[in-house]
Amino acid sequence: MKTFSAKPADIEKKWIIVDAEGIVLGRLASIVAMRLRGKHKATFTPHMDMGDNVIIINADKVQLTGNKRADKNYYWHTGHPGGIKSRTAGQILEGQFPTRVVEKAVQRMLPGGPLSRQQMKNLRIYAGAEHPHAAQEPEVLDVKSMNPKNTRSA
Repeated sequence: MKTFSAKPADIEKKWIIVDAEGIVLGRLASIVAMRLRGKHKATFTPHMDMGDNVIIINADKVQLTGNKRADKNYYWHTGHPGGIKSRTAGQILEGQFPTRVVEKAVQRMLPGGPLSRQQMKNLRIYAGAEHPHAAQEPEVLDVKSMNPKNTRSA
């Protein structure tokens, strides 16, 4: 029996929508990263972009467990001496771009390299419930019902 290796013609991409309201951030990110890579498919090939297109709505209503909203820091450097800066997860979620918390969580669950950068282009994140991808007829992926630990109340 030979190992199956997918060709570009064999790849079939679906559109999936995930409602992030009340879902724990890390659990959401790991499920979405698996869908973006295509590891949920029987025809998974590691060197091909097999994953689905994923739409995440209500990203600003994602939950963090414990004190992570206040204690988890996101760092960046300005490029100048002494230019290290940081913001907490709570500040980012309440700020202008609350989708960045979810985007960074998913990005850091993917392996680094050109393929994962290409796979990240298949991810669309929206802070509210509205999205412009109704024409693609996305299937709903109910992450809340997968495991009771996936949700937390505020």
